[in-house]
Amino acid sequence: NTIQELKGNIRVFCRVRPLLGEELLGSDGTINHMAFPDADSKMLELEKMSDAGLNESCLTANRKGNNKYEFAFDKVFNPDSTQGQVFEEICQLVQSALDGYNVCIFAYGQTGSGKTFTMEGPSQFSPEQTGMIPRAVVQIFESTQDLISKGWQYEFEASFLEIYNETIRDLLGNNSDDQKHDIKMTGSADKKDVMVTNLTTVMVTSEDQVHELLRKASHNRAVAETKCNERSSRSHSVFRLKISGVNKHTQEACIGTLNLVDLAGSERLKDSGSEGARLKETQAINKSLSTLSKVIMAIANKDGYIPYRESKLTYLLQNSLGGNSKTLMFVNVSPKEECFQETLNSLRFATKVNQCNIGTAQKKAK
Repeated sequence: NTIQELKGNIRVFCRVRPLLGEELLGSDGTINHMAFPDADSKMLELEKMSDAGLNESCLTANRKGNNKYEFAFDKVFNPDSTQGQVFEEICQLVQSALDGYNVCIFAYGQTGSGKTFTMEGPSQFSPEQTGMIPRAVVQIFESTQDLISKGWQYEFEASFLEIYNETIRDLLGNNSDDQKHDIKMTGSADKKDVMVTNLTTVMVTSEDQVHELLRKASHNRAVAETKCNERSSRSHSVFRLKISGVNKHTQEACIGTLNLVDLAGSERLKDSGSEGARLKETQAINKSLSTLSKVIMAIANKDGYIPYRESKLTYLLQNSLGGNSKTLMFVNVSPKEECFQETLNSLRFATKVNQCNIGTAQKKAK
């Protein structure tokens, strides 16, 4: 954990997905407006090829020449990177949850930039392409096997919910809408815990069970079409694994939480072609993402008041955003040139997040 501790700030990984299907037509798979200049994979250069109404001042990115923007993150994954390579970079973080830390990994980006693929994997199961959630759980199961010989016993409790139009829906329940889900704070002042009322929690004991839960959840998720993507998810989903460990020799106990969050698409209203109910959705999404941004800025500035309660998302994740956690954000980026503006917006947001120091995480041990 010492390696993680040196990085008291929210770490940000940027991932550019490959061109897919029809996008390959006429481009033979090369992405002309993006470059990955350094050997350490920490830089991304963006170049505006055609001047399609980019009439704004560029504050956060370094401008190189007229149309070049340079961004630096903790890690940049180019389109050739595999799910395995991405997981390799976060596996230490996942391990921290076993040691009793709060860990939060979330994926941010416009619709169709590869967030759900990164977090859950493809809709048709394939071992090479499984996402961060199943890989994380497998890793935790494997690590606990080694610790059992040292007298540790573990219990794993999984829950999966989505926040849609500022309402919480239980993704593992049997879809009865009559149950209300509220966020409640429990525990003492210094050890506050966030819980959701009437939420289904499942004791997980095997890898297959997790895949089953993911299948059930994605079946229940509110997916509706926007102009940006037909498989677009219009809700934030939060997978939470609570890990409770007790050592029967030393009576030591620790409780860790792993939160894996797939945020709703971050596109601007005018780009998503949303009307009516869709419009309300996009406004709710934009509101919760801008509250997320506000909260992160407030923490970075060490403000006295942090507006966690302004959105369900930040209220739910407050323990994972404020000092007591290890937080990583994936910013997922589309390689399509017509998404240039959204890509720029996402990378700028990610740069702000990257500069935010949330303090050092504490371990929860009894």
